[in-house]
Amino acid sequence: MKATVIATFFGVFLTCTYTAKEATKKTKKAKLYVPQIDCDVKAGKIINPEFIAKCPPGCQDVKHRVYGTDIYASFSSVCNAAIHSGIIDNTGGKVLVQKVAGHSGYRGSFSNGVRSLSLPRWRESFLVSEGKPRKGVTYPSTLEYSSSKSTAVKSEPNKPEQDLKGTKSADPANTSEKASDQGDTARKEHQTTPVLTPATEMATTTPTPTTTTTEPSTTVPQPTTTPAAPRTTAAPAKARPGLHRGRDMGSSSVHPAYASVVAAAASTQHQEPVATFQRAASSPVHLAMEIDSWKPGLSLFDTGFSSKEELNPKPLESISQGNQNCKVDLSFLMDGSWSIGKRRFQLQKRFLGNMAQALGIGSAGPLMGIVQYGDDPSTEFNLKTYANSKDLRNAIEKIQQKGGLSNVGKALSFVNKNFFLDANGNRGGAPNVVVVMVDGWPTDRVEEASRLARESGINIFFVTVEAAAQSEKQNVIEPNFVDKAVCRTSGFYSINVPSWFSLHKVVQPLVKRVCDTERLACSKTCLNAADIGFVIDGSSSVGTGNFRTVLQFVANISKEFEISDTDTRIGAVQYTYEQRLEFSFDKYSTKQDVLNAIKRISYWSGGTSTGAAISYASEQLFSKSKPNKRKIMILITDGRSYDDVSVPAMAAHQNGVIAYSIGVAWAAPDELEAIASDPAKEHSFFVDDFDNLYRYVNQLIQNICTEFNSQPRN
Repeated sequence: MKATVIATFFGVFLTCTYTAKEATKKTKKAKLYVPQIDCDVKAGKIINPEFIAKCPPGCQDVKHRVYGTDIYASFSSVCNAAIHSGIIDNTGGKVLVQKVAGHSGYRGSFSNGVRSLSLPRWRESFLVSEGKPRKGVTYPSTLEYSSSKSTAVKSEPNKPEQDLKGTKSADPANTSEKASDQGDTARKEHQTTPVLTPATEMATTTPTPTTTTTEPSTTVPQPTTTPAAPRTTAAPAKARPGLHRGRDMGSSSVHPAYASVVAAAASTQHQEPVATFQRAASSPVHLAMEIDSWKPGLSLFDTGFSSKEELNPKPLESISQGNQNCKVDLSFLMDGSWSIGKRRFQLQKRFLGNMAQALGIGSAGPLMGIVQYGDDPSTEFNLKTYANSKDLRNAIEKIQQKGGLSNVGKALSFVNKNFFLDANGNRGGAPNVVVVMVDGWPTDRVEEASRLARESGINIFFVTVEAAAQSEKQNVIEPNFVDKAVCRTSGFYSINVPSWFSLHKVVQPLVKRVCDTERLACSKTCLNAADIGFVIDGSSSVGTGNFRTVLQFVANISKEFEISDTDTRIGAVQYTYEQRLEFSFDKYSTKQDVLNAIKRISYWSGGTSTGAAISYASEQLFSKSKPNKRKIMILITDGRSYDDVSVPAMAAHQNGVIAYSIGVAWAAPDELEAIASDPAKEHSFFVDDFDNLYRYVNQLIQNICTEFNSQPRN
């Protein structure tokens, strides 16, 4: 009897224990639920100031645009920004997103297989980090979107992605967006995902888990029985010569910065069934509102222009190996504006055909593509479309003039962001060269777009034909634009031709220049031409936690540079009363090795002798710098030095060291200015707290690059 009672009691105990464990598991799962978002979701569309979300696989795609580095503009794709920052990879994963204030500048970079774009300013930013909850913070299980997005967050973690894709296509807000984003209207992709019926769309966009369970079969309308819902879209606006008269037609009556807006307003609405071709679902609904925030002078940063080879791809014909003494990847920017006229446009095509013949196009030699520009640029064909001179010349003859203004700056920005990609035939080991053909003068600014292109490693040549006519001079936006656009004003990167009829005379001189890879100095950019030495304050006032923050700041700067024996090299010194060489320039030759070495630096603790540290860095680091490298010292300190800094800093400046000083908390402003190179305001920075160091990563790199491009280099 006792045994039976004990057995019964033990059985009840096990049952209760199991039930309690299962209840605990369910409770934990409910607490840890993370909502899923699509690849194209922008941080600015989610109202929550801080949230954790799960990204699906496959978000590493150029159509999911990212703006910035480390700190991203709010209309960047959350998931692709997380890939760019290294938080997740293309297999997806959880991401913690924190909204922060807008910034005056976002610097583009290439990181973890993602190319982020530069941006002058935006109203809101966000940070991404590992998708783990912070202590004391409650995270939403359902994300709240702003009113312009009808698609709510997926409420079932295991719901197939196909079930929800159609909601964006059917969203009427996307239709109105197309009229404001003229650049993207021409970019169409084949629609492969069926559009949801209105009833299904309502169910899908409801955030309650119990109402989102819709069988996949119910989301697919049968083509034989259910007609596709009509869709309103903006037809691409045709060029209007009356609005964009050039030299042959009188002066322009519309400011070039507003050209895309005028064209979009002039476009007509029409109905067409949802099938065949349709814009990619990744387009942001709120971009129409964002365009209003841009200033006219910033229009050269527009992205998403049309590319003809995407609609009509041509097979690669590898017939000739080409001129192996001229291995360059070359893009000609062809002037298709109204000002050039039909006859001179034909002369330009003949010149480009002669260039193709003289270069000797081939897979082991030069490859050549052409972008035609007017109001907006578009790719006629890319680097891999033709692999021999004959086919290339035939294709050039078939190019039709597109008309419009002469927006050279916009064309350079387009080439920088869209042309030299692996998918377009960019070979990596060959210098990137752009030759800009200009009839008279551009109708927008070229200096900023040229600088960004040069910083990306593109060698820019200008071939200008004829001066501006008298009627055009009142509309010239940027005098001396060639001097501002090319690497330096030596004449190597620019050729002026008095008439289109004498253009044939510059074929051989131009071929010689673009093939002279030893003199293509602009392919050596600010990111791969320096010896950078970090001088790090390890004094007692810094503290262990703040010292790790400083090391993260050092790592964030270092990872933006191309690191190797022949590119940028990194070294580090830590100091207190004494100095310690953490690693020299020749110690590590890969980016990962450098980042690992920075992580391993141990906190020293002691006094603050900054002057002695500068002298030590000059002797132990910069005296061993390579002759062809710029010597850059970045010193971080949190207090006043016990010794003099001005004399050691002056000695370093005289030995060619470019010094940047970053002060934190109790750092002395007069010492920071004495350490910094002239002008001090561009070489010294101050933050009140170590946690704010990250704010100056982009600014510091931008200043390094600006300074690099202002120096004579060829």
